[in-house]
Amino acid sequence: MVMSLDFESGVFRKDVINVADGTEAVVKGGRDLFSLVHSVFRDTSQIGVIGWGSQGPAQAQNLRDTLKGTAIRVKVGLRKGSSSVKEAVEAGFNEEEGTLGEMMEVISESDIVLLLISDAAQTELYPEIFSAMKPGSTLGLSHGFLLGHLTSVGDDFPDYINVIAVCPKGMGPSVRRLYVQGEKVNGAGINSSFAIHQDIDGKATDHAIAWAIALGSPYCFQTTLESEYKSDIFGERGILLGAVHGIVEALYQRYKTEGMSAEEAFENTAESVTGPISRIISKEGILAVYNHLDKSDKPKFEAAYIATYMPGKEILQEIYDDVACGNEIRSVVNASRRYDRFPMGQIDGTEMWVVGEGVRHKRIEENIPLNPTTAGIYCATMMAQIDVLLEAGHPYSEIVNESVIECVDSLNPYMHFNGISYMIDNCSNTARLGARKWASRFDYIIKQQAFTALDGNQSLDWKLVEDFKAHPIHEVLSVVGEMRPSVDISLG
Repeated sequence: MVMSLDFESGVFRKDVINVADGTEAVVKGGRDLFSLVHSVFRDTSQIGVIGWGSQGPAQAQNLRDTLKGTAIRVKVGLRKGSSSVKEAVEAGFNEEEGTLGEMMEVISESDIVLLLISDAAQTELYPEIFSAMKPGSTLGLSHGFLLGHLTSVGDDFPDYINVIAVCPKGMGPSVRRLYVQGEKVNGAGINSSFAIHQDIDGKATDHAIAWAIALGSPYCFQTTLESEYKSDIFGERGILLGAVHGIVEALYQRYKTEGMSAEEAFENTAESVTGPISRIISKEGILAVYNHLDKSDKPKFEAAYIATYMPGKEILQEIYDDVACGNEIRSVVNASRRYDRFPMGQIDGTEMWVVGEGVRHKRIEENIPLNPTTAGIYCATMMAQIDVLLEAGHPYSEIVNESVIECVDSLNPYMHFNGISYMIDNCSNTARLGARKWASRFDYIIKQQAFTALDGNQSLDWKLVEDFKAHPIHEVLSVVGEMRPSVDISLG
């Protein structure tokens, strides 16, 4: 059963979209609404952007640019002695103009505090952060991780502040890049979900929507903070990052064993996913990948899809359950405490990614193959992720953005441009840890179960193909797909 959500805004127009057997409310953003953003924040003297990780630079700069010409100050707060101070200064924030300061001081003086430090740091510092906030101020989150942690330790947010979330469906560099690239194109940017967790003065909804539009989001859709952190942490470990890494690694070795050269194997795995498969899904939907195949290639897609769907879903369900019960959140906190002894290692030093450097250098886009086996395995994993979220009751707009649009329009272009590490390691530490932890599980299960089934040692359930073709997500994608950015991200 998909959760039912609704909201009311006294400022922004709410549009209702039909999805499958229900409706969902969204807000269409755009630069033409920036004047409304100014109006919503007219009683706000300062927005504090705390942290300079994946999201901090993008959100601070986008907010500053959107609010240009108003009296509203966007001030970055960093730890004293932070190595990020230099980057913040280079981006135009400085102490002399009052737009850069010590983290706790910025928190104490801001009307809206956007807490964008790492998830692990939030779990360590939240008591001090809560104590520093002014009564009646607003805490803004771009991830629900902190709620998951508070729930697991039996704590809660203080009752004297608003608690809202705006969660861009893409890494921070994408949020900034599309905002800049779409400077003269309305609707250019990264979609965001928004959540109202605590509203003490009736302003929380309009503040959340204004924040999302100020970041450049072409569409804003509602969720809950709990639903967001479950779908987001889960999705990063699934098709967004971890699963795609495991898929292409497993396929690369298989294709080489079957006689492809190293270069051909890379072209038929990573290049195929980030090239034609992603482009087709972005513009036409998941089913269109199957429809684009030649008649002779469709049986290969079908066999790969069937062989992968249940093994992939098994791992994805395990991930979702671990996120929902708090195990994955505790895993991130524990891993962060081990950084000093065990920092995150390199993930692009294997033969596959070394070969990929040369392949990308000589790439001719129109010559990248649409490999039917790669497509079947990738689409099966994406569909399995969609079904796990559907069965858990997540709204369609969240599912589509978290499992499809973010993949093909925000993340995969980074892997296409410069490899797996360039995609994963531009994301948050929580995402980076999750991708590293779960990629090998997908690699292993695809080799042990999907490939075994493909090689004839297990029976194939051909009904899964009919379920794929008739799945309601394809109709939903045709509606929600209109929410994709009006500008394709360019990394050249």
